[in-house]
Amino acid sequence: MTAIFTVADIVLNQPDGWKLGAVATFVCLAIALRFSKALCGYQFTAWIIAAVTAAMMYPANILHVGGFDMRNKWLLLIIVQLVMFGMGTQMSLKDFSGVAKSPRGVLVGIICHFSVMPLVGLALIKTFHFDPEIAAGIILIGSCSSGLASNVMAYIAKSNLALSVTVTAVTTMIAPIMTPLWMKLLAGQLIEVKFFNMMMEIIKIVLVPIAAALLHDYLKHASVSGRKFIFGLAAFGAAWLLFLAAGGWGFIKANVPENTAITISIFGFMLAAVVAGVLFNESSKRVAQLESWMPRFSMFGIVYFTLVTTAAGRDNLLKIGLLLFFAAAIHNVAGYIFGYWLSRASGLDKNSARSVAFEVGLQNGSMASGVANAMGMLGTMGLAAAIFSPWMNVTGSVLANYWGKCPAK
Repeated sequence: MTAIFTVADIVLNQPDGWKLGAVATFVCLAIALRFSKALCGYQFTAWIIAAVTAAMMYPANILHVGGFDMRNKWLLLIIVQLVMFGMGTQMSLKDFSGVAKSPRGVLVGIICHFSVMPLVGLALIKTFHFDPEIAAGIILIGSCSSGLASNVMAYIAKSNLALSVTVTAVTTMIAPIMTPLWMKLLAGQLIEVKFFNMMMEIIKIVLVPIAAALLHDYLKHASVSGRKFIFGLAAFGAAWLLFLAAGGWGFIKANVPENTAITISIFGFMLAAVVAGVLFNESSKRVAQLESWMPRFSMFGIVYFTLVTTAAGRDNLLKIGLLLFFAAAIHNVAGYIFGYWLSRASGLDKNSARSVAFEVGLQNGSMASGVANAMGMLGTMGLAAAIFSPWMNVTGSVLANYWGKCPAK
C-alpha cells in the first residue's frame, strides 16, 4: 500500500501529472468493477469514461502513434466491422422468426424506432442551434438501428426478450434504407447527403459483417449440399478478392461510372463476408472459445472508436460538450418514454412495451461512428455518438435493473 501511494505521489508531482492520475484512476476503476458482483455490469461504461478522459487529456498522443494516423480510414472500417461482426455472432437466423410470432409488436417497435428518435433529434438541433456537422450527428445517431445493448437490457429487465431481439435484427437489416432516408430529409440542409453513397456505406459497415456472422450460424446446421454451395461461393469470393488486389480494382475505378464502381465494391465486400463467415466457422471448430470472445472484441472496438472520436473532436467538446451531454440525456429519456407509452397505446402488454422502450431509446453508436468516419467528419458528426453511447449504457443499465426488480403484473 505504501508503494502505491509513493508511485501516486511521484506521478502527481510531475508536470501535468494530474492528467495521468485522472486517466489511471478511471482505468483502475474499470478493472476493479470486474470483481464486484453488484457493479460489474457497469465495467464497460467505466472503460468508456476512461477512454473519454484519456482522449481529452492526451488528444495528440492518441491520434498519432509514431507516424501512424489512428484515424486511418481502413483501420476504422475494419474495427467497426469487427464490432458489427461481434454483434452478429450473438444473433441467429431464428431471430427473424419472431416477425411471424409477434407481427404487431415488431411493427410497433420498428415504427417507433425510426420515427421518434430522428424527430426528437430534429427538435433538439432546432432548440440548441448546434453547428451543422454536430447537428447532423445528432440526426444520424437518432436514425441508426438499435444496438445489441437493447437486448442485454431487455434480458436484465426480464421483459419480452424475443421481441427485443427480433426488432434489433429487423431494424439492423432495414437501416441501409431508413438511415440515409432520414439523413436526407432532416440533415440534407446541414451537410451534403448522398443517399446512394450513404446506403452503400451502411451496407459495408453493418450488413456485410452481420451477414458473415449469420452465415456462420447457418453453417452450424447446414446440409451437405448447402455447405458445398457456400464453400464454392467462398472459393469464388477468394479468387475475386485476389483479382481486385492484383490491380483489378484500379482497372474498374478507371473504366466504370462512380455509382457502378461503388456497387461492384459492395459486391466484393459481400463475397468477402462469405469468405469471412466460412473461415470463422472453421476456426470456431478448432478454437471452442472463439465465439465467446467476439463480444469482447466488439467492446474493444467501441472503446477504440470512443477514444479516437473524442480525441479528434476535443476542441469542439470543450466548447459545446455540456450542451451536447444535455441533449443526449433528453434524447435518450424521450426514447424510453415515447417507446413505452406508444407501445401501450398500441395495445402491447407491459413486458413488450418495456422491450420496445429499450429498442427506441438505445441506438447503435458504432454504426453512427462508422458512417461519420466514412464521410470524413469523425471529429464533428461523430461527436454525438461518442457522447450519447456511454450515457445510453448508464441509463439503460439503471432502468433495466429497476424493471428487473419490479416485474410487470
